[in-house]
Amino acid sequence: MSTLIEQPVEARLVAAAPRMPSIPATLHYDRRDPFAVRMTFPAPATLEGVEVCWTFARELLSAGLEGPEGHGDVRVRPYGYDRTVLEFHAPEGTAVVHIHSSDVRRFLQRSTELVPLGFEHLQVNLDEDLAELMRDAR
Repeated sequence: MSTLIEQPVEARLVAAAPRMPSIPATLHYDRRDPFAVRMTFPAPATLEGVEVCWTFARELLSAGLEGPEGHGDVRVRPYGYDRTVLEFHAPEGTAVVHIHSSDVRRFLQRSTELVPLGFEHLQVNLDEDLAELMRDAR
């Protein structure tokens, strides 16, 4: 069974320009990091010209479909009939993107089939993770 889900999504960057073109992005879920999802933007879509990856809680993404969620670097909220807004806050500024809520739901459904919500802790091997942390601390 696969441990990784990658789903391309079309994101629309919200900016001062009247109509920004869509930019490609990818949602990632890995059962080896069961509480997290990642959203990656390719180098051509970023101001720095390098790939940018944001990591945040799967629970945040799920809850953000129903109402505003998040108080930190990543915030998620519904917008209109089938849009979800993700705000990414960094010292350099804030990026706001819209993606189709149906894409988010499909991604979350696939991740839930891999690791059901509430059972993420069963995927974590604390002994192995602690040993890795200790190796890195040397």
